[in-house]
Amino acid sequence: MIAETVCAAVSAAGLGLAAITAYRKRFLRATRIAAYSLVPLGLVMTGVVEWVADTAFSPTAWAGFGVLGAAWFLFMTTRAVERRRGVTGKDRKAAKASGTEAIAPAASAPSLGRSSQPAARPAAAPRKTGSGASGADDFSDIEAILKKHGI
Repeated sequence: MIAETVCAAVSAAGLGLAAITAYRKRFLRATRIAAYSLVPLGLVMTGVVEWVADTAFSPTAWAGFGVLGAAWFLFMTTRAVERRRGVTGKDRKAAKASGTEAIAPAASAPSLGRSSQPAARPAAAPRKTGSGASGADDFSDIEAILKKHGI
């Protein structure tokens, strides 16, 4: 009951301030002040203030907030552990020893098991340019640029 009285007093004071501002011919500012001052009154009328007051003094509600906080803490802890863990060398060796690869060595797309599509074609031999250079020489200009910049 005290909270409702305080909210009503704040709204009345805000509307009075809006009236004074409107008297000074600052209508836009007066309208904005009136809008802000009507918010506490609207919260009282909808019952939000009563709900907040009941929640603030309820041990069950505080226990619920504690449970929510514990759940949030557990989620964040597991997320941090996952980020810090990374993949170790043992995991890589075990994956290599299993012999299954996610991508076939000569395929251009991941091998997802049997499908109705035809098998992938073997990679074509590198084409030669007009000067007779091989595929390895195609990147010589890129290597020169990288060496120039010290990369």
